[in-house]
Amino acid sequence: MQGGSTGIGYGLKYQARCIADVKSDTDHTSFLTGTLSLKEENEVHLIRLSSGGTELVCEGLFSHPNEIWDLASCPFDQRIFSTVFSSGESYEAAVWQIPELYGQSNSPQLECIASLDAHSSKIKCVLWWPSGRHDKLISIDEQNIFLWSLDSSKKSAQVQSQESAGMLHHLSGGAWDPHDVNIVASTTESSIHFWDLRTMKKTNSMDHSHVRSIDYDSKNKHMLITAADESGINIWDLRMLKAPAAELPGHSHWTWAVRSNPEYEGLILSAGTDSAVNLWFASPSNEELTYDSVYTSTAKWTESLLHSYSDYEDSVYGLSWSSREPWLFASLSYDGRVVVESIKPHLPKKL
Repeated sequence: MQGGSTGIGYGLKYQARCIADVKSDTDHTSFLTGTLSLKEENEVHLIRLSSGGTELVCEGLFSHPNEIWDLASCPFDQRIFSTVFSSGESYEAAVWQIPELYGQSNSPQLECIASLDAHSSKIKCVLWWPSGRHDKLISIDEQNIFLWSLDSSKKSAQVQSQESAGMLHHLSGGAWDPHDVNIVASTTESSIHFWDLRTMKKTNSMDHSHVRSIDYDSKNKHMLITAADESGINIWDLRMLKAPAAELPGHSHWTWAVRSNPEYEGLILSAGTDSAVNLWFASPSNEELTYDSVYTSTAKWTESLLHSYSDYEDSVYGLSWSSREPWLFASLSYDGRVVVESIKPHLPKKL
């Protein structure tokens, strides 16, 4: 099912790739997004959905150094977020704080709480502890995984431990397991590795080429979702990694991002360089599914494309569910256009 946008739009001044739900803002549906301009001064926008749900309002506009390649919001403080940014030659990562009186200042400055400056190779992403108040952060560069301890009051971050992926692998991203906070999954050009943060050692791995995005299913502790250039979207049972439990066709060009819904099990969003966002539903079709049937790959899956949002004029790189209103999501296309959509018209009846 395809259709144009019925969503609420917001335009950035420059090109952009990153958008994140402000999970800790329990009073508003809010998103942070950052721009990607090589020559101009880049910006971070704090965007909120109006109380009537009819428009996106800029609550804060902040200058940011260099191009923003990754942005993630702190799960316990709505004024804190992280970015990975580049001058075109080198990559850096930092944790920032929005000034307390940002609504009363014409040009408020972001405060750098901590610079994640232990990296010597290209930084790919920063991961926050999955939920609640905790001082741990993960940063991933092409060669290493770092575990940090952040003290926002002292404005410092210390490396707790690190581990190299080895010369044979170039790390490209990762996801923190919300069901087992000792485990982080990292992606490479040819495989996915699972790390135990207590020992910083690999516990498992599986072959999977050209993964662009990875996300744990927030409602099912055994499920992992990946998006890859050529193989579309794969759903994996973590108890059986030899082959995916289910496959979705993805996009007509590269599938760039995939996100599991924070509340409704089986709902998946994907975005791609075909200028579209797809809403999927995938679940085992047998309601009395047993552990053995999943483990032996005899389970039948129901997979369907519920809707394709196609009213974009450029590749869609940024994608985020709202944790406050899980029937809403925000997308960001490369031309700097933010769109917030509701999935309610397309939900399966059993949800």
